[in-house]
Amino acid sequence: MQALTWIDTHAHLDAAEFGGQGSAIAARARAAGVVCGVIPAVERSQFAVVQELARACGWGYALGIHPLYVDRAQDADLMALRQAVTQALADPLFVGIGEIGLDFFVPGLDRQRQQEFYAAQLRIARDAGLPVILHVRKSQDALLAGLRRAGFGAGRPAGIAHAFNGSAQQAQQFIDLGFALGFGGALTFERALNIRRLLTAVPASVPVLETDAPDIPPVWLYRPRNAPDDAAVAPPQPNSPEQLPRIGAVLAALRGWTPQQAAAQTTANAVRALPRLTTVLAAATRA
Repeated sequence: MQALTWIDTHAHLDAAEFGGQGSAIAARARAAGVVCGVIPAVERSQFAVVQELARACGWGYALGIHPLYVDRAQDADLMALRQAVTQALADPLFVGIGEIGLDFFVPGLDRQRQQEFYAAQLRIARDAGLPVILHVRKSQDALLAGLRRAGFGAGRPAGIAHAFNGSAQQAQQFIDLGFALGFGGALTFERALNIRRLLTAVPASVPVLETDAPDIPPVWLYRPRNAPDDAAVAPPQPNSPEQLPRIGAVLAALRGWTPQQAAAQTTANAVRALPRLTTVLAAATRA
């Protein structure tokens, strides 16, 4: 039987939780069937780190300033991002702008500054003709407004709304602008009713798989096998890309697909959302 090909469209292999072992984690994921993925940057100091790690792993990468890091970012970081993007356009592993967006869930964040950095990074993406990887947390409507102001849609590269958990109406607006929606460990929880309803309702061309490693662990990293649903174990184990095929199997069951169909469809969706990922995938499958 032909091996399944999975893509993790969002994994922070540079995170401190991985202790500099991102390459080894990617190798374990590959052994599990995850041929490649995307490492999004979160701040200026990580731009070079994710580039080097992507080369070591044969993964794609994105450059951006995460909304949770905006409060400590400098205005000059936006110019540095624009320069880094210009240089990265010649790199076949570079796939887009991210992780950017808005976070209206965490208290105490400066929303105005988030909006300024979001708008500036959308302009960088627009000017370079690149898709974006969006952080979406209690901010769906504001994100959509920013995308429209920046001219997204109308055939322009869109990207991925990462870890999407908005309403069906909000989901449709992202889809209408050309976005894929990211689904990961959260869909493995039976009580994640909204996420599961969205997953089963959207067109087949919309969902992409992601882990957000080391975050958003699937249910089995919270509880031992066969434990009751309310027998939570704290703290959960860190998530990792090697969990993606098992997450994909849950997605397949919810959609009524075979694992083979889920792997093929979500891979095709990822390449559509991030067109430069085509080169990354081709190189990874030849390796």
